[in-house]
Amino acid sequence: MSATVSFEVPTPRGPRTMNLAYTRVGTGEPLVLLHGIGHHRQVWDPVVPVLAVERDVICVDLPGCGESPALPGGLAYDLPTTTAVLGALCEALGLDRPHVAGNSLGGLLALQLGRDRLVRSVTALSPAGFWSQAERRYAFTVLMAMRQIARRMPPPVVEALARPAVGRTLLTSTIYARPGRRSPEAVVAETLALARAQGFSETLRSGREVRFTDTITGIPVTVAWGSRDRLLVPRQGIRAKYVLPKARLVRLPGCGHVPMNDDPALVARVLLDGSRSVATQTP
Repeated sequence: MSATVSFEVPTPRGPRTMNLAYTRVGTGEPLVLLHGIGHHRQVWDPVVPVLAVERDVICVDLPGCGESPALPGGLAYDLPTTTAVLGALCEALGLDRPHVAGNSLGGLLALQLGRDRLVRSVTALSPAGFWSQAERRYAFTVLMAMRQIARRMPPPVVEALARPAVGRTLLTSTIYARPGRRSPEAVVAETLALARAQGFSETLRSGREVRFTDTITGIPVTVAWGSRDRLLVPRQGIRAKYVLPKARLVRLPGCGHVPMNDDPALVARVLLDGSRSVATQTP
């Protein structure tokens, strides 16, 4: 069941009240899941049932995405602000340094939380921030095109396109390697989520100069990349390994940019392995 939590976030303009929507299910050590730009928390649905057997799984709608309202006026959609929001969210939910995993923008946010020592492990699936300028421009161009298409299509057209597998391929093949596996209902919901995401353009603008160049020490870090990622190409994973030499780099064969739907069993295993207790991590 969806829930909403309200909390205060410290900002340069003083404390501001923020609300975020989330779902929470399962038992075990807490694992927070963060989606990518313009997406929503339901993107994790294919892996949540497996994760919830061993983890207390918290799926979050980022500010201005899904059911979460936009950031309060005057707050920037940048990494420092969003990281502060997520830190305050964990405090509000009583999560003491949870495990965190993220995809794309969510992967970059997970790494930021790890750098700031706010979490006990990080698993990043095709994280943003390891691109060249040319690769970033390409990805942003594709994302803006996807957003414009989603905004221009009336919901009945989206629903009609999503029924056949070929229509789901047209709508989502940029992010899924196996778009036909995504249900029509899920494709409709995520297309509408992309069209309605507040702060989408501001987030892209704030990411123009973003590069993740910091090392992360003291916690386990896993970086996983789909071999068929068409948005953030797999060679960026090699760059991530250079920046984070102690990280575990995992290849996800046959998976696209959003791998949870392409191979749920593999991705769930990567997430569980990445979020084991520190004491049980292998060297």
